[in-house]
Amino acid sequence: MPGKNSPLVIPNGLFSDAAKHLRCAWCQATPGYQHYHDHEWGFPVTDDRRLFEKICLEGFQAGLSWLTILNKREAFRSAFAQFEAEQVAQFDQRDIERLLADAGIVRHRGKIVSTINNAQRVIELRQEFGSFAAYVWRFEPEAQQRPANITHEAIKAIPSTPESTALSKDLKKRGWSFVGPTTMYAFMQAMGLVNDHFEGCGVREAALAARAKLKVPR
Repeated sequence: MPGKNSPLVIPNGLFSDAAKHLRCAWCQATPGYQHYHDHEWGFPVTDDRRLFEKICLEGFQAGLSWLTILNKREAFRSAFAQFEAEQVAQFDQRDIERLLADAGIVRHRGKIVSTINNAQRVIELRQEFGSFAAYVWRFEPEAQQRPANITHEAIKAIPSTPESTALSKDLKKRGWSFVGPTTMYAFMQAMGLVNDHFEGCGVREAALAARAKLKVPR
């Protein structure tokens, strides 16, 4: 039986903390994970730097848990010039070797090289669309394409969507890497292009309200 202050897991993919706050169960591992869930995940983002950072970190996550990447996020930011695309695009072989020696990040040569390449590609998108955000938000799904009820079962059944597949295909055509459809759906969830906080989660309405106020970049 759980102790008096232990989180209580309840049905439908939610859990309740000691203060009776309901959250999506995936974030229950640590307080830092819960803070990320409460204040970042699913809230709409139009800042180019944050969008680029997230798409890179989703690539680094491949084969790992997001909590692993979240715990290393500050080290990643320091290593990759705060994910300022213009600076990362200038990284050379010496930077690659520096990053491969950095124990604070995931030391994967392919993913490091991919991040440098993708920084160069994001600059091209800015030139074409005015901003990376304007490009990304073109792939926001229409409301009628979303499940009627956002439950654990519904989301588990859609690891990727037509929109995340379209985004993946278009990015790959433009020379990006580590941007598969499932990775792009996780990116869309995190950046608020979809709101996949489960029904009953205490943060779901706040994320919906933030989206209602958003002026979508064009």
